[in-house]
Amino acid sequence: MRSSLFLSVLLCGCLGLVPAAAQQPLRGVWITNVASDALTSRAKIQQTVRRCKEYDFTHLFVVVWNGGYTLYPSAVQQKYIGIKQHPAFTGRDPLREMITEAHALGLRVHAWFEFGFSYAHRDSNNRWLQMYPQWVGRNNNGALLQKNGFYWWSSLHPGPQQLMLSLVKEVVRKYAVDGVQGDDRLPAMPAEGGYDPYTIKLYADTHQGAAPPQDPKQRQWLQWKADQLSLYGKKMYQSVKAIRPDCMVSWAPSIYPWSKEEYLQDWPAWLEGGYADMLFPQLYRYSSAAYETLLKQLQQQIPLQHRHRVYPGMLTSLGDGYQASDTLMQQFITLNRRYGFEGEVFFYYETLNRTSTSLYKK
Repeated sequence: MRSSLFLSVLLCGCLGLVPAAAQQPLRGVWITNVASDALTSRAKIQQTVRRCKEYDFTHLFVVVWNGGYTLYPSAVQQKYIGIKQHPAFTGRDPLREMITEAHALGLRVHAWFEFGFSYAHRDSNNRWLQMYPQWVGRNNNGALLQKNGFYWWSSLHPGPQQLMLSLVKEVVRKYAVDGVQGDDRLPAMPAEGGYDPYTIKLYADTHQGAAPPQDPKQRQWLQWKADQLSLYGKKMYQSVKAIRPDCMVSWAPSIYPWSKEEYLQDWPAWLEGGYADMLFPQLYRYSSAAYETLLKQLQQQIPLQHRHRVYPGMLTSLGDGYQASDTLMQQFITLNRRYGFEGEVFFYYETLNRTSTSLYKK
């Protein structure tokens, strides 16, 4: 199986399907604190890094912002809510531990701001809401903005925008991370949002005093909201580069155009605008046929000159016990090469604890 995968990659190269700009394949994996004990101790982090190295991964995307808390000790968070870090990690700095262990083995570490503009999951009255009620997102009925159990700030409000920018800049200044990453919640907001007082006024100020449409997905209104978030993504990119030009800025949005229609993520504009060093669309499917359908769409959406910056995100396991078979994961990787994508990112690390062999080594 490994030999056939290797030959398929060589074949793709011979057929000219691999972009010339792609040099070394990116082999990434997301590491989270949910349904995983990978970050619970220094010993576990050492084990995690060794396993990633053994399985021939090159980039680790490590959660640093989840459930309304930073996992690392944060002076920024302390200033905002009087709590320095996630209670489960008090007394430790898992990000620094991860960087130390990973760099020692030649692996790159990216700080993954997983929760983005979502301040809580299934908790409508948490600390952030109590202290900053003016930040909350609202739908067209005036209710708190929530989707799939996640509660959201108004992503266009300067308050949460400054918070997230400050957290990202803190990490870039304080840690030797190789990159920072936003995902399907950064920069993002459920398309149903935009009806908080701040956003309504912002829209009126740029539309001769007109109120936004009551239909949250009205084409022009939806595009305007998406454009505001794209501007914020550009600001974040430029802020990181002003501190450390060598620090990569990547995004892991949902598939397009669903990403824009549901979460205001117009990520083709991010590539064209030059504020995405790498981009990892979440092509999360449970069969090779469904995955290939998305891969074909992705290939058509990405101009060839940007192909070397785009790598599919693959669903390989979930906390509920789902685990893709080795055969299915091999099929995903082979399809990626066939369509000209020289790497991928696995969601998530526990995949490596549920399989007995590397999918890469020849």
